[in-house]
Formats: sequence, C-alpha cells, structure tokens
Amino acid sequence: MLAETASTCPYCGVGCGVIIQTKTEAGSSEIVAVRGDPTHPANFGRLCSKGSNLHLTASPLRRLQARALRPMLRYDRSAALIDSDWDTALNQVADRFAQCIAAHGPDSVAFYISGQLLTEDYYVFNKLAKGLIGTNNIDTNSRLCMSSAVAGYKQSLGADAPPAAYEDIDQTDCLLIAGSNTAYAHPILFRRIEAAREQRANPAASQKQRPPLKVIVIDPRRTDTAAFADLHLPILPGTDVALFHAMLNHLLWEGLIDRRFIDAHTEGFDELKRSIRDYTPRWAADVCGIPQASIIEAAEIFARSPASLSLYCQGLNQSASGTAKNLALIHLHLATGQIGRAGAGPFSLTGQPNAMGGREVGGMANLLPAHRDLSNAAHRDEIARFWQVPTVPAAPGKTAVELFEAIERGEVKMVWIACTNPAQSMPNLPQIERALQRAELVVVQEAYRETATTRFADVLLPATSWGEKDGTVTNSERRISRVRAAVAPPGQARHDWAIANDFAQRLRQRFLAGGAASAERARLIQFEYSSAQTVWSEHRETTRDRDLDITGLSYDLLDTQGPQQWPYRSGAKSGTTRLYEDGKFATANGRAKFVPIDYRPVAEAIDARYSLRLITGRLRDQWHGMSRTGTLARSFGHAPEPTLDMSPADLQARGYRPGELLRISSRRGRIVLPVKADTSLRPGTVFIAMHWGSEYLSGLGVNTLTLPVNDPSSRQPELKHCAVRIDRAELPYRALMVGWLRPDELLVVREAVRTRVAHLEYACTVLLGRDQEGVRVRLASAQPIAADLLSDLQRLFGVSELPLLRYQDAGNQRSIAVADERLRFFMLVGDQQSHGWLTDLFEQSSTIGSIGYRLLMPTATAPGEIKPQGRLICNCLGVSESAITQCAEDIVDPAQRLQVIQSMLGCGTQCGSCLPELRQMVWSGSCNAISV
Repeated sequence: MLAETASTCPYCGVGCGVIIQTKTEAGSSEIVAVRGDPTHPANFGRLCSKGSNLHLTASPLRRLQARALRPMLRYDRSAALIDSDWDTALNQVADRFAQCIAAHGPDSVAFYISGQLLTEDYYVFNKLAKGLIGTNNIDTNSRLCMSSAVAGYKQSLGADAPPAAYEDIDQTDCLLIAGSNTAYAHPILFRRIEAAREQRANPAASQKQRPPLKVIVIDPRRTDTAAFADLHLPILPGTDVALFHAMLNHLLWEGLIDRRFIDAHTEGFDELKRSIRDYTPRWAADVCGIPQASIIEAAEIFARSPASLSLYCQGLNQSASGTAKNLALIHLHLATGQIGRAGAGPFSLTGQPNAMGGREVGGMANLLPAHRDLSNAAHRDEIARFWQVPTVPAAPGKTAVELFEAIERGEVKMVWIACTNPAQSMPNLPQIERALQRAELVVVQEAYRETATTRFADVLLPATSWGEKDGTVTNSERRISRVRAAVAPPGQARHDWAIANDFAQRLRQRFLAGGAASAERARLIQFEYSSAQTVWSEHRETTRDRDLDITGLSYDLLDTQGPQQWPYRSGAKSGTTRLYEDGKFATANGRAKFVPIDYRPVAEAIDARYSLRLITGRLRDQWHGMSRTGTLARSFGHAPEPTLDMSPADLQARGYRPGELLRISSRRGRIVLPVKADTSLRPGTVFIAMHWGSEYLSGLGVNTLTLPVNDPSSRQPELKHCAVRIDRAELPYRALMVGWLRPDELLVVREAVRTRVAHLEYACTVLLGRDQEGVRVRLASAQPIAADLLSDLQRLFGVSELPLLRYQDAGNQRSIAVADERLRFFMLVGDQQSHGWLTDLFEQSSTIGSIGYRLLMPTATAPGEIKPQGRLICNCLGVSESAITQCAEDIVDPAQRLQVIQSMLGCGTQCGSCLPELRQMVWSGSCNAISV
C-alpha cells in the first residue's frame, strides 16, 4: 500500500516542501520516493539534487548501517561503547549531571545543539538549561552560521527579522548577491533568480515590459553564481566593508541617496557619513583588488534601480568582522531607501533548515525565547515567571568557540551535544579534540552512528531524523512549515524533544531530593510534554506581543492552510510578507540606525611563511558534515574527493601538477590533499570545500586549518578565511583500492576501511558509483604501506576468494578482479598512472571484452575501447561531461546547443542544480573539451 505525507526538506534554509511516498508491507513502512510539494510557497514543487535524493538516504539498508539504533555508553574512556537501554543511559547521565552541578555549580555543564533541530526540540533544550539547571551555557552551531546576520539586523533594524521575502526576487530590478554561491548553497532560490531574469528578458504578451534584471555578485571566486552575474566583483577575501563603504561614499558624492527617507525613518546618518569620508572608490580599489570603475558601476546600479534586493550568506557572516559586513550592506539599503517595499531590502539567507526557529525560542547563549535578550533584566523576569523559576541567570553563557575553550580548561566539565558534529565543523579542530578528551562526560544525541563527534561520546543517544520527526521549522523568509513523520523511527531512536524532556524529568527529581538551590528551581517548573504540539503551543505563548508574534497560528491552521510567515498575530487572517513597509522599525523610537564601523582586514593576514589565502565553501551535492549525504554514492559524482583548488597560474609558478599531493599547513595544523586547477580563483587564493572531516580523511579534517577568532559582537568565528602555506607531501608510497560492495555492507565496509587507514599521513575513503555502489580508498605514506594492511583491506572488499589478475615487481603491485565480464575490484600499489581510466571503466560497468591483461598496463593512456567520462554534471540523470560533449559537438549556436542537450540527455530539466554549470559549458565552448 502506498501513502503520501507532506513534510519539509532537512537541508538548507530555503525550507522546501516535500511529498514523501511510503510503502507499507507486512505492517512495516519504508520511504520509497520523494518529490517537491507543488503547493509549498518556498519551492512550488522544485527540489535540488540533495532534496531529490532524500528517499535514497532513508532506505532501510542505509538506516540499518548508518543510524544510531540504541542507547550506548561506556564507563571507562579506554573502553568501547556498549549497548544499553534508555533508562540506564538517562539515569547515568542524570546522576552525573546532578553530582557535577552540586559540586561545581550549574555553569559546570553545557549544551551544544543544532540549527537542524526542530523548533520544538530547541525549546525543550533551552528550558532545560536556562530554566531547570540555571545555566546559560547553551549554544548552537547556528553561531557558526547566522549570528553575524542576527547582530547586524538587531543593531540596525532593531530585531532579528529578515525584512524581505522570496517573492521579492520576482519583483526586484537589481539583485546584489554578496558572499554566497547561491547556485550551490540555495539551489532552489537560484532557480527562482534564473526564472526572474528569463521572465524579464521574455515577458508574456500580457505583461508590461520592465528593464532587464541586473545581477551583481561579490565573491573572491568566479563561482557558478558569479558567472551568471552582469557584474562580478572578485574582491580579496574579507574586504567587503571597504567595498560597501566605498559604494556609499560614491553615492554621497553623486547625490544618489534618499535624503527624505533618511530624515524620516533613520538616525545616525551624519555620523556615519563623516566616518566613511576617506573610503573612496579609488582607495577601496587597492584594498579590494578590483577596478575602481567596477565599484562605481555597482553603486550606481544599486542606487538607480527602482528596487534593489541583496542576498547574502556565509561569506559575510563567517568572519571576525561579520557584523560590520552585515551592517555596511544594510547601510546601503537605508541610505537609498531600498527597504520596506516590493523587490527591495537586505535579505540574509539562512544556512541551516531551522537556524531561524532556534533563534525564535532563544536557544543560544545570549538569547531568551521570542527574541528576548538575556542582557535585559525585564526580559529575564518575564521568562522566569513564564517558566515558574526564581530567576533566569544573568551571566551570558559560553558561545560556541568559548564553550570548547572552557571545556579544554576544565571549567565546563560535562557537555551534551545534540544533532551537530563539532569535531568536524568547529574551527581549530585540534583544540576541539583536546576539549572533548578533557571533558569528564560527553553525551552525544545523534541520528548517525559514525560521525567525528560520536567517537568522543561516553553516552550515545539515538535520535530520529528526517521522515520520522514531527514538528515545525522556520525558513529564511520567516515562514513556518510543518515537518511530519512518514515512517516509524528505526530501532530505539526517539525524538530530540522527547529525549530532553525525559532527561529533564529525571534531573528534576534529583534536584528535588538534593540541595536547596536546585530544589527551588525544580519545584514548579514543568516538563510534562506529551507531543511536539504541546511544546509548540507553549512556545507560541512566549511570542505574544513580540515582533515575531505567532499567537494567531496553530498546528491545525498550518495543516489546513499551509506554511505561514510571521508575525501572525491573534485575529490575523494571514502572515506578514514584508516588514517595515510603514517605515517603522523595531527599535525603541521606530527609526533604523546607522552604526559607524571601520574596515578591519582579515583576522589572519598572509605573510612570508603563510603566503596563501585559504577560503572555504560548499559543494553542490553535499551537505555540511555529510552524515546524511555521505551515505549515498551518487552524492560524490560531481566532486569525487576532497581537493585543494588552486589557480592555474599558481600551479605553474610553483611547479605543481594537477593531482599531486600537497601538504596544506596553517598555524594550527596541517592536512594533505591532491591539488586541482581551478580557473575560478585568482593567484594567491586557494579553496577547500568545507565538508571534509575525519569521516573521509586521515587526520581531523579541513577545519584543522581554520582559526577560532570571533566577531566581537556576534561571537561568530572566521571560518571562511585563514593564511596557509603549501608544500609537496613527500609521501612516495601510494596505494589505491576500488571495489563494488553489496548494499547491505557498503557503509559498514567503508567505516571499517576508514578506521584501518586513519593512521596514515594521507588516506581518503569515499563512496563511488550510482545504481551500483562501491568504496574507493586512496593512500599515501612516507613509509612502505604494510602488506598485512593491504591484505586486510582486500579481505574487507570481499575479493580474497576471487580469481585475480596480478602484476608485481620490486616497487609496484597491481591486482584486478573481474566478475561477469565486468571490473569488480582493482588495487594499484606504487605506480598510479592507470587509475583514471580504470576508474572510468569501473564506474561505467562496461564489459571488459578483449581488454584482458591490458587492464594491468601501468600507463595513463587507456586502451582504445575505454572512453573518458569526465566529471558527472547532472546528478539526477547521471549525465557526464563526455555525454554532453558528444551530444553537442556538431552544434555551433550555444542556445540551440543547450536546447538539444536538454532534450536529448535531460540534464538540467529535473532539479536544475546542474543548469548553471551546463550553461557555462555551452556558452564558453568548454563542452568541446573534456576535463579528465
């Protein structure tokens, strides 16, 4: 029997609606398909490559292999986790927390939670920490994501509330995208941008002709988003404030500001004007590394357009000057009156699915529910009365970086980590490792069993995930959507709010039996939630008369009328699409504020020793730490392995070859990666995707390199940039193994392989394939790789009993296993020249025909029967570079070429995530040359 359930995608902050299809047989249900919800106003049925594959990540076999299925604990750090049960595990944690709090006070414990939790989960954790325990030591990975955007909004507009909406993309005349590769990070919004520009270029007969939509992109790299722009400003990393100030400086000189709006609706402009007097376009051109004319052009397009909208994300936020960058951009909107009307406004794009919801319930170290501030005594009193506790503590809690520093010092002794992976995502990972080793108790509440952080867990609590959860999330445009369960949780997994609620009840009983202070806090506070809806109803009441008032909403209304935007006050007939249309802002006097700020360079400058700028960013088909997307082989098709991307000029100047292993070092640590030529980068700047942690690489991962310097206002760390040096990795001993595996062993074998090779200087273990899936492990070492290790790995691949074609000499070994005339496994030890064409043959799953022993050839040139595939371009349909090239090779006109490619191959017609790259290939002519 088939059934359908409307829910919400668990990835980025776009908040796309999905329809989950489930099949029930013999009383058991499984997710078998997913599609976009055509009625959801965030996506109108569209899904990106990640969302389109959600059902594959939730298959029974993947859940069985990847998920945490039962509580586990250990009583000794030197021991492995053992299976337990919920009562034993939660009682153990409640006892330890109560003892620690009694001995060292409430601030000796802490919670580190996640923007991927539901609003209801967040609320219970926040009440548990600040209400029952009496500590503000609760922060979230949203600190790494959105806190600078929050600080910028609050300091200038008065509230943490994006003033624009997605429909403003359709109505704007100038779209300024700053610090966001929207094509990768928010693909469905990028589809909307593409459609808006196309509609302007080709309006329907009934529509009024409007000027073309102008797109400006500010990004150090020429990303797919930047290539789409009318004007790309490839500024040097971290120079955004200098650019925005110079743009405003030019507008002042040219009289292109809206003085009437400034006088009527803002304050502080004259002081700001004095502070940017010397920020001329000529000065900024040198600082930013771009032409002065480009700065002037961007400023004039922005100011002269009838409506200008800005979209921005981590390129602005993840910086030691993140708040200043946000403010400087908001100043441009205020000075030109580009806010509070259709198509205009500063619009921060949320990185995670529910970072907004977490801020709504106050689930951060400096916040209280419903956008109340911890520093405000009246706000603390309001929440203390609401929760029925004597007080809410006044001392600010430890924010993300500060929290792990305090754990390392021994100041915070116990930490509960929920739905996040700080051992992969935090900066300066060596410090995070030291902190988790120093902690007296690490509780990890997680849906996935094998993350970098679960390896430090003393207690592992299995949580539900997408397709199993029930509750709400809030997207970038303040729209609340329902998340609904389609299948039962696997094993003994429980909902996050229910785990926190159960623990709170147990801890409360211990407090009531303990000391006077704890007993007083525990006496009246209640944790008697029976469902996510009962939690949400309590949260709703905290919002009454606040800027995010949702007292007019209910689960029933969301279920019957669909997702709604806040504020949605009691008695309202609908939510609020756009804020500040009346010119009244959320400040005490109703006026927006100009905040004088100075440009500060990046927190870590390059120098003679660390002479390259490293920037980080996202991949198209992977998500954050890849705990979900990394279980699916097709997610690796577009970017098969972690690489260091470097400009061709830098490669040539330094004498490096593409594919060569390089050691990347910062002042905090080092990693080894193969180098890749990348024409999107200017010389002196290198790039690594943010996703790669110790789950895939030996060592700790990419964030070994990044630095934990915080923005002074938002406390958000500068994850986007650091200074590095590059050296050849002198690792002469190499090995590569690639093999297909059965679906029921794929993830288990990958983890077993990863564990065995983690000690090597370079080891990369990833999935590959599509309908058939396998594992690829690439190794490099300064010492010979032990024969026993190679034999053990072959055993894990299951080929020890298969007949092998072999070649071996003093320094090289090649082994090939063939089954049913197809390549089943190959191993190259020493000489790696043939890895490219062997991998092509392997992934094509073609019959080997007459190739035979030529499979053992140590040459980079493939036998004539094997054609290079190039990179995968379309994930939905598995279309490679070579297929696109062959399809279009005889067509000269680019527009016709694109049309033929789409009609014949289908790429770009499904989720559309590959469209930006496909367009670049077609219009640049690069589809006539395959990159290998």
